Amino acid sequence: MEPGGLEWLLVPMQQLVSWGAAGAMVFGGVVPYIPQYRDIRRTQNAEGFSTYVCLVLLVANILRILFWFGRRFESPLLWQSIIMIITMLLMLKLCTEVRVSNELNVKRRSFAAADSKDEEIKSPPRRSYLDFDLNYFWHWSKFTDYVQCVLTFTGVTGYITYLWLDSSLFVETLGFLAVFTEAMLGVPQLYRNYQNRSTEGMSIKMVLMWTSGDTFKTVYFILNQAPFQFSICGLLQVFVDIAILLQVYLYSHYPQKPVSHTAHPASTKAL
Repeated sequence: MEPGGLEWLLVPMQQLVSWGAAGAMVFGGVVPYIPQYRDIRRTQNAEGFSTYVCLVLLVANILRILFWFGRRFESPLLWQSIIMIITMLLMLKLCTEVRVSNELNVKRRSFAAADSKDEEIKSPPRRSYLDFDLNYFWHWSKFTDYVQCVLTFTGVTGYITYLWLDSSLFVETLGFLAVFTEAMLGVPQLYRNYQNRSTEGMSIKMVLMWTSGDTFKTVYFILNQAPFQFSICGLLQVFVDIAILLQVYLYSHYPQKPVSHTAHPASTKAL
């Protein structure tokens, strides 16, 4: 085959590989949450999933989108954040509905001022503004409260970003915070395993999915010369995943102590 003919074949193949990698980058991050969503919907039990995972990923991806306005990185990374935000909102909606349906005679909690019809007759005077009690933050009874909180955070951080968009230091710091927040997602799970000296209740398959997905994502960052914050925090995320895998091996082959708590199957990074 002549060189020209070979080039005619390789160029479309390279383009297909590029499109495939971009598609995997956009949708790969939400794949681990699909079986989790289906399982919660089937069992009507959301105890094995921490909604703080949604909080962390929402914050991380909102900051990443704002970072894009200051430093235009590749479109697939931007779309990945948009898809992840939609996915986390869907997870929050389902978890809230399931939790409320399973809780009877529980006082309603909300992000905004509580509606009097949702309060018990003998309850203390309700707050006149936002409920920022840390004991109930992100444990609200309606999905709309989560949406209000996300919109408030987006509005405040968006306005600050608009004011400081010309500052390269601010923009680079914003990008670092975005990816660093996401990179720390597995640390609470790592710490929980260390405290319990056990990984009982964890899905090994899911940990492998984290590791393979984070590894692919990091390689994609490096090969496509994404902002350095992405590559550094991607490597950190892979190291955390590997540490969790080492815990799985260590605690399964060399049990440290019996688990004194009730373990719920967890198929995602928990906080």
